[in-house]
Amino acid sequence: LCKAIQNKEVDLGIAICGTGLGISMAANKVHGVRCAVPTTPFMAEMAKAHNNANVLALGGRVLTPEQAIEYVDIWLDTEFLGSYHANRVAMLDEM
Repeated sequence: LCKAIQNKEVDLGIAICGTGLGISMAANKVHGVRCAVPTTPFMAEMAKAHNNANVLALGGRVLTPEQAIEYVDIWLDTEFLGSYHANRVAMLDEM
């Protein structure tokens, strides 16, 4: 997934592990990946709106299927707000 994002084969992706934490740590080591682990609907929205997360990490042991679907739907339906948030995203991409 992360290599596909890095190679611009895909724009977005979803990664799943037990808690979402381990896979997010691994994903965020790949240049160009901005992976977020939402634990609330608001976090799913802000992952995209403010941080332009291109990977969503979900925890199979900590979320119900309904929560996971809700977070994915929110994340996919949310637009990146750009503006001053774009500067922060650019800084993340330079790391």
